Amino acid sequence: MKKRVYGRKLSRERDTRRALFRALIRALVKYDKITTTKAKAKAIQGDVDKLVNLAKDGSIQTQRRLFASLGNDKETTKALVEKIAPVFTERKGGYTRIVNLPRRRGDAAEIVRMEWVKPIPEKEEKIKSKKKSNGKSVASKKKGETTKKIKKTTKTSKKK
Repeated sequence: MKKRVYGRKLSRERDTRRALFRALIRALVKYDKITTTKAKAKAIQGDVDKLVNLAKDGSIQTQRRLFASLGNDKETTKALVEKIAPVFTERKGGYTRIVNLPRRRGDAAEIVRMEWVKPIPEKEEKIKSKKKSNGKSVASKKKGETTKKIKKTTKTSKKK
């Protein structure tokens, strides 16, 4: 007897399916578009709309709800609230589009590209200058960048 189970199972257990959906949503927020199967894209499309609607509110409570539903991922939550939600302030829904691509060669699965309806602008980090104790200004670096220190070579006279 078939019960009325809501949602798509995608031949996975509950925890695995939840992890898959979170990973797909995280990738969509991070890269602005993803290439996946049609079934997976349709499965997360409603979830993405709900998360963007929550992010548009912007209160602390909704940010905590986003944080919990995304598996405690701070970067994705912050990007949703600060980068994506302001773009869709005048829309009430339909934040993503699904574009059909050619079928996958191996198993002929329907492949699609899921992307945002509006382009998401990149926020450029402004380089701030900080004063050192000796009065010289040094540009602050972004997280993850390394600086190379140039060593001055001094010639020393050898005693004979």
